[in-house]
Amino acid sequence: MSCPICSEPTEKQYRPFCSRRCADVDLGRWMLGKYAIPSEAVEEDDSPKTSDDEDDGRLH
Repeated sequence: MSCPICSEPTEKQYRPFCSRRCADVDLGRWMLGKYAIPSEAVEEDDSPKTSDDEDDGRLH
């Protein structure tokens, strides 16, 4: 198995990485959002509707 950051052989202590440095590089990438999966989903409004939110069909 090789380190996903630098391709060196992994060390048992840091697996799947070869060193603390590569583990920290990977963590930094996660924290910056570099591993984010793009999405086409539209955010939905999950708030409950109230009677004031309903449209009764009249012009206001």
